[in-house]
Amino acid sequence: MKFKDFNFKSSVLDGIEAIGFQTPTPIQEETIPIIQSGKDLIGIAQTGTGKTAAFVLPIIDQIIRKDYQYVSTLILAPTRELVMQIDRQIEGLAYFVDISSIAVYGGGDGAAWDSQKNAFTQGADIIVATPGRLLSHLAFNYLDLSQLKHLVLDEADKMLDMGFYDDIKKILTYTPKERQSLLFSATMPEKINKLASEILVNPERISFSGSKPAEGVIQAAYVLYDDQKNDLIAYLLKDKEDLKNILVFTSTKKNCKSLYSDLTRKGFLAKDIHSDLEQNERIEVLREFKNHSFQILIATDILSRGIDIENIDLVINYDIPADAEDYVHRIGRTARAKSEGLAISLINEKDQQNFGKIEKLIETDIFKIPLPPFLGKAPEYSPKKNNGGKYKKFSHKKKNFSKNK
Repeated sequence: MKFKDFNFKSSVLDGIEAIGFQTPTPIQEETIPIIQSGKDLIGIAQTGTGKTAAFVLPIIDQIIRKDYQYVSTLILAPTRELVMQIDRQIEGLAYFVDISSIAVYGGGDGAAWDSQKNAFTQGADIIVATPGRLLSHLAFNYLDLSQLKHLVLDEADKMLDMGFYDDIKKILTYTPKERQSLLFSATMPEKINKLASEILVNPERISFSGSKPAEGVIQAAYVLYDDQKNDLIAYLLKDKEDLKNILVFTSTKKNCKSLYSDLTRKGFLAKDIHSDLEQNERIEVLREFKNHSFQILIATDILSRGIDIENIDLVINYDIPADAEDYVHRIGRTARAKSEGLAISLINEKDQQNFGKIEKLIETDIFKIPLPPFLGKAPEYSPKKNNGGKYKKFSHKKKNFSKNK
């Protein structure tokens, strides 16, 4: 199938060609005709499947055909990074058409707020926003969503996990009841089904194996103690200059900062990114990482979804996520667009049950690599027996058998 088979306007096809898209991905093949028909939609898909273009392309095509003179499209996303990524893709795909979009997110200074306000008052076709920031603008009554045609909730499960349910419901009161609503989510827990039933009308449902890692990801793991993690990472990454982009995920800011400090002290080119950084600092770190200014990016889960960086060579799970689905999103940063990649997970005692849930979810027993001997003993891997790490421990430190001690 070709993009021209969707009967897009020629200017839309020019944008597709300019951005380098060749043929539609499976989710684009199924989703675009549904959106073109005007039906509501539930799309279950993991990152890297091309879902952003799947909803952006038919919406752009309709905007230029209808020539709306008001805000016609609202796209809600959970994080600033994802908002920026979607807005950049709109900018690329709409390069040859007269369409404006505005990215709306918190952080920054008063100038950012004024810039967003000016964009609203001057008119924008598409708004891409985090729910909290958008609500702040709506409270001042200079943003009119009363004629909205398209509402898109992207990464809906993540938005609800971050506590945006009430914000989303409040935003909906500013929009007309007759509109097309599209909901995209990696998972469909009960809370997402509840939200979908409240905002969608007879939706079509499509699913693209949101719980399966990309085929090109080689997965492996080490079972170890916490105080072995940093030394193992340093050992694995030593003299690995051929790996240009390495992404390490931690579950806490404390671990993120600690690993960054340790690796830089050992001479590695690394930076960390977490919610303590100002927005402009986070943008700069991502820009430098994309430009290969440093090799290792250590990140908290704010980047597990929505990071728009191609060709990640290696993903390391420093901490195992509590939600098995988040594992899929983390390692989805590598092997994108049918490329190959490597994902390595570090499993301590308390994370064994969570890793067992991951293996059950993806229906794969991930190979456990023996620890290098210099690191000493490793704990036994028995996720079914492990009760949150509350079982008998033994020392993993090498004993000194020297007669001269």
